[in-house]
Amino acid sequence: MKYMDKEILKDFVAESKQIVNSSLSLLEGIEGNYSKISELEVYGNNIDRIMGGARTVALGVGQDHVLFMISDYAALCKAVGYKASQIKNNESLFNICVGLLIDATEMLSNILDNTDKDTETLKRKLPQEFIERVRWASNQFKDDLRESVDVSKNKDRKKMNKREIDELIRKLEVKKK
Repeated sequence: MKYMDKEILKDFVAESKQIVNSSLSLLEGIEGNYSKISELEVYGNNIDRIMGGARTVALGVGQDHVLFMISDYAALCKAVGYKASQIKNNESLFNICVGLLIDATEMLSNILDNTDKDTETLKRKLPQEFIERVRWASNQFKDDLRESVDVSKNKDRKKMNKREIDELIRKLEVKKK
């Protein structure tokens, strides 16, 4: 593994933990309140900052560094948040997704607290039930839902399909021997 400046990593973790805390507050504030569904887009935007920060800080280190896991994990949270923000006429699915995102964000906080551990150790700490819940939620979303902020009415805007979400989930699973 290539050298990672400990101060840069420490600063990234501190900023990310602030984003996680504000994201948890946001989720807890909308829990059970379907009228606030658009707030999930704000959540996705916040988590996108962690994803981008991890990718930027990871420049120059090996693909096995925990920052890549953080980036993939944040991408998955972001996709679920954005897609859930577009749920129409399904308050139950909204509530399930908010609960899932609360759990996911708490686990992201735990991953950030353990950046000194190797990626495989951290993957083993992700409960299989959580992976299955994310997979189930992903199956509930239509492929035409966008996975980013809708800043224009451009029909070519990025959409993450089920296959791409499944690939992120696969990256977070422990490799079977």
